[in-house]
Amino acid sequence: MDEIYLYVPVKCDMENFEYALRCLVIDRLVHHIDKFYTLKNDYFLIERRVKGNVKAENMIGIAKKVSNLLVRFPFVRGIAISGSLSKNFADEDADIDLFIITAKNKLWIARTLMHCLKKLTFLVNRQHYFCMNYYIDEQELQIREKNIYTAIEIATLMPLHGDAVFEQFYAANIWTRNFLPHKCMRLTTARPLKRSWLKIFIEMLFNNPIGDALDNLLMSITTKRWGKKKQEKKLNVKGIIMGMDTGKHYAKPDPTNFQNKLLLKYQVKVLQLLDHWENSIAN
Repeated sequence: MDEIYLYVPVKCDMENFEYALRCLVIDRLVHHIDKFYTLKNDYFLIERRVKGNVKAENMIGIAKKVSNLLVRFPFVRGIAISGSLSKNFADEDADIDLFIITAKNKLWIARTLMHCLKKLTFLVNRQHYFCMNYYIDEQELQIREKNIYTAIEIATLMPLHGDAVFEQFYAANIWTRNFLPHKCMRLTTARPLKRSWLKIFIEMLFNNPIGDALDNLLMSITTKRWGKKKQEKKLNVKGIIMGMDTGKHYAKPDPTNFQNKLLLKYQVKVLQLLDHWENSIAN
């Protein structure tokens, strides 16, 4: 019940929310099984949820170890767990999705170095622990796409490193409260950023016009390579067309490949549920 309340898209008090939920259960539009609520009267969903929570707890421990390594890379300012794992759920094929914030105008240097490491993880079949699929830098902390999907993704992030930069990130994305007025963003899970002497030294080497030129070059090379993949309609392991949306201050999955389809599916589902509810009331 508490989880549902956090994701209600309109402001309401708990008393009215509980009353509305009880009415939906009485009308059998929502089913109450143990402590869970579901749209389908299927106990298998409860078993799947509990099993996914247990697996997620183990994978979050692994994600913390991975982040302890990645935060040592030059120009990395913040790391958070994203995706299903940030929602405390993991199925058998779950990856460790990571959200990375880098220093201003050095995103592409940081990303390239980190993805060189990821190439090596294929040798030991651990690439699914290093899914660094969303990067932004300190110059552009506000997420451009503002919808229910991105609001949930932002609100459920589990910051691991960089408490100061994530405080700035959440301030830049206060618009999420328009979609999730009850959901508070987490900062307590984030450690303060620590920079080793080696990290500071490498950053000093690239904090100059040569570093800026290198960052632009790496952005251009990566953008062209991913553009070719999209043009050839190559599929990833999940059957989704590979594509990346790139810019000077961000690198993220192309929203047209997954996000837009998911939003459409969500809207259709909501309309179906409303139609079902109206028919039930009419009858």
